[in-house]
Amino acid sequence: MKATPHNVATGFGTLGRGICIITGASKGFGWALAHEVYHLLEPGSVLLLVARSGTLLQELKEELQSFTDKQRLVVHCIAANLSTTEGVNETVRSSFTYPLCLSLSLLPGSLGPISGFQSFTDLERVNSYLSLNISSPLTLTAGILQTFPRRPGLRWSVVNVSSIYALQALPSWALYCTAKAARKMMFSVLAEEEPNVKVLSYSPGPLDTDMQEEIRRLTGISHCLFPCKESAAKLMKLLLDNDFSSGAHLDFFEV
Repeated sequence: MKATPHNVATGFGTLGRGICIITGASKGFGWALAHEVYHLLEPGSVLLLVARSGTLLQELKEELQSFTDKQRLVVHCIAANLSTTEGVNETVRSSFTYPLCLSLSLLPGSLGPISGFQSFTDLERVNSYLSLNISSPLTLTAGILQTFPRRPGLRWSVVNVSSIYALQALPSWALYCTAKAARKMMFSVLAEEEPNVKVLSYSPGPLDTDMQEEIRRLTGISHCLFPCKESAAKLMKLLLDNDFSSGAHLDFFEV
């Protein structure tokens, strides 16, 4: 299916010329972010798309490149498992190929098992989830920051895709709440350490994604859902306006 532009953020400027790294880009919110960012990067920029499925990434790349006015944008796909050292290292190596003046990282996460607290007795299962959702974004962000050391003219932005459950507890969601809370603190520390890096934790709201279908199946809970592209456009406007404090946690319903 041929894509049609839906850049809601048009009119608010551009992200400039640089490299943007989106993890979890093959579907859902990551997919919507790829579309928004693609239309806001200037010619000569690089969009680095990371996910486990190389097939879905290639489909996304072809869809983006169907916009003929943006052929000068480089779209590079990395099929990688970011819960592994190999996947993180491959992503960092790929970013090193493109020494541009803007670096923007967008880091979604995953749902994981929804179950009562006492069910989490399998250490390997718990570690696997925490590795993907905490250790991976930490080591990936640290590696890319090393790849692009401070220099005049370099602008760095990191977006942690967060949740209201980074701030409040929810029964049966121990792993998800723990990971989101840890990531919020992790990127708050980054904001304190690196004044040259603009950090945002953004809660995209209840989105019409496969994750919400899984939540309904497992819990019976149903929310009023919003299109991913609507929330992605709000995030892009936040980044373009750039009037939030580094390390802030902002919610879809607050902006």
